[in-house]
Amino acid sequence: MKKLPQISEAEYKVMRIVWQYAPISTNEVVERLSETSRWSAKTIQTMLLRLVKKGVLTYEKDSRVFVYTPMIKAEEYRARESRSFLNRFYDGALNAMVLNFLDQDQLTDDDIRELKQILDTKLAKDEGDE
Repeated sequence: MKKLPQISEAEYKVMRIVWQYAPISTNEVVERLSETSRWSAKTIQTMLLRLVKKGVLTYEKDSRVFVYTPMIKAEEYRARESRSFLNRFYDGALNAMVLNFLDQDQLTDDDIRELKQILDTKLAKDEGDE
């Protein structure tokens, strides 16, 4: 996998909007983020510019409007960040993370049932592919 740039929490919020609605204009990004944040239009424009400089976004100028498109897929970025999180906090061991959540009572019975269903479905699919 190619090296992906670091994205701050604030930049990630901008990226989530772009991933969901791309191609999207500056004004549309500002409008969507104004529903969930108190950032000024100038702050959002600055973050868009940073993301372009990092190579995460590209843009086209359509008369006086900038229209943004992501250069990386959301799934690709999430996968990289998930691996980074697991490596940093749990030495790459997913089971250690799940055990920590269980030990800290952070998983409800519904969460556990849902995880079991996901795992059972994955096992059944894998066994069917053999």
